[in-house]
Amino acid sequence: MAGRRACGFVIFRRFYGSVEYLLMQTSYGSYHWTPPKGHVDPGETDMETALRETEEEAGFSAKDLNIFEEAKRELVYQVKGKPKTVIYWLAEMVNAQKDARLSHEHQKFRWLQLQEACHLAGYSEMQDTLKYFDGYIIDNHL
Repeated sequence: MAGRRACGFVIFRRFYGSVEYLLMQTSYGSYHWTPPKGHVDPGETDMETALRETEEEAGFSAKDLNIFEEAKRELVYQVKGKPKTVIYWLAEMVNAQKDARLSHEHQKFRWLQLQEACHLAGYSEMQDTLKYFDGYIIDNHL
């Protein structure tokens, strides 16, 4: 069995000279913090899923984001003994002043600089992903 598949964006903004990442705290389970993401629906592409889930969970549509399709990470890990694949693309807020809107799936959101985001994210796979995208931003002078 292939396991579950989810897609989303690691969203960043430039705010007063700093790069900040959006993390959202789930309103279920262990209340962990992640970027907006969700499971792929039948017939949906990975990118369609990432866009749909980001709008549902954070209130951001494609027009709110500058998506870097070449900046992509695929995480594979176990959830309750079953494999899960999560694909993230990097996306920058077009308007850094626009804030997220919470859905029923999350209870809080925060914009955080890299070190704080890694601390809050907790899981090493997510920390590595945030660091990878931060390096991409630096290396590509974004």
